[in-house]
Amino acid sequence: MIFLEEVPAYVLDAKYDILAWNPLASALMGDLDAQPRDQLNVIRWVFRSPDLAEHLSDEEKGRFARASVADLRWAAGRYPDDREIQALVAEMLALSPEFAALWAEHEVKVRREQRKRITHPAVGSIDAICQVLPVPERDDLRLVLYTTEPGSPSHQALRRLREVIPSS
Repeated sequence: MIFLEEVPAYVLDAKYDILAWNPLASALMGDLDAQPRDQLNVIRWVFRSPDLAEHLSDEEKGRFARASVADLRWAAGRYPDDREIQALVAEMLALSPEFAALWAEHEVKVRREQRKRITHPAVGSIDAICQVLPVPERDDLRLVLYTTEPGSPSHQALRRLREVIPSS
């Protein structure tokens, strides 16, 4: 049985703000607790990254960027009066030609699952399946889980990472 303390997990809203997370997600993604709340937006992380060109040239990461924009377009259509979604889209269109190009493709798709490879400085490479699950009766919220094959080197890496998380 998988417990949420053994799986990196966080909650996203429709505009990709991270609202809540467990300690393992914070350890995996870079101390989420230390970041200002207004900086916890995955779309901004991707499209403001100084490594964006390299990020988009990687097949897996490029697929994530494309899927995220298509998912944000779905959210913009579902919540046309949401000023925060409108503001995020306007901001990204102004700041990122790469975002603008993907947005102009008009792809609409709800993101649900994708393979990811994460290189963590403390434990190395982790191959995971990123599962995006809608929160029942709250379409604007999604639970994101990073799962690994039990017994795999990636599973062992997550266990080692969990061991270095300070206890509260």
